[in-house]
Amino acid sequence: MKKKFALSLLLAAALSSGSCQYVDVTKTGKEVFPATRADDVEILTVVPRDRSFTEIATISTRDWDPGDTAKMHNALREKAAPLGAQAVVLSNSGVNPNGWLWATGTAIRYK
Repeated sequence: MKKKFALSLLLAAALSSGSCQYVDVTKTGKEVFPATRADDVEILTVVPRDRSFTEIATISTRDWDPGDTAKMHNALREKAAPLGAQAVVLSNSGVNPNGWLWATGTAIRYK
């Protein structure tokens, strides 16, 4: 009985320790742009007021460990770059009740 309990506990710990991160993109613009390099995509927390831009897509992500903010930003860059985005403007972010980080924003291209 002790072995069954220990095995169940080990299985539960393994299942709860991992999380799958999701990045969802919804194209909102009609234009098609050449892809950019993910390393060149900026992550912004404020809408740029000094440069005009075109909205390409909305982008959201969830289920990130709060210590993995840089990895989350890199995942957003990886999804936005093939669309030709030069920046992702984060409009909202936080930690859900389960302790996982999430964010939403807009992929943009400067005019």
